[in-house]
Amino acid sequence: MPQEKLNQFNIRVYGLFINERLEILLADEERFGMRMTKFPGGGLHFGEGTIDCLKREALEELGQEIEVIRHFYTTDFYQKARFHENQQLISIYYLAKFIQSERFRIAQKPFDFKPGQEEILSFRYRKIQEISEEELSFPVDRHVLQMMKAKGFEA
Repeated sequence: MPQEKLNQFNIRVYGLFINERLEILLADEERFGMRMTKFPGGGLHFGEGTIDCLKREALEELGQEIEVIRHFYTTDFYQKARFHENQQLISIYYLAKFIQSERFRIAQKPFDFKPGQEEILSFRYRKIQEISEEELSFPVDRHVLQMMKAKGFEA
């Protein structure tokens, strides 16, 4: 157990959306004065289930309903939350798919934000085997990418 005094968990839920070309959906976002690349998802609200959280996040961020296929990974090592003091991060990842074909804008390059966009967020696909760990901003996402590559992930 780390020496610092932690008093809360920060639970995040993410979707792994893989298309027929074995590309995974990435979210490029600007928050807290930082540009970050991660998997789509967000924070669990008190009283909400993890799958309900992912479904809500997909509606909020992508404007689409999703189907959760199965659980993929839950953090099994200590990770301090980057943006919140005294919080331990727990990240939960689900393989998921869109119920209907994608209706959201798919960017062609990183951080391809639309001018005047209220939320600074864009989405793009990348081939799983071509993503380098350094492209992802957070340690747990990097770990999930390693797991997917080690399994020769083929959706």
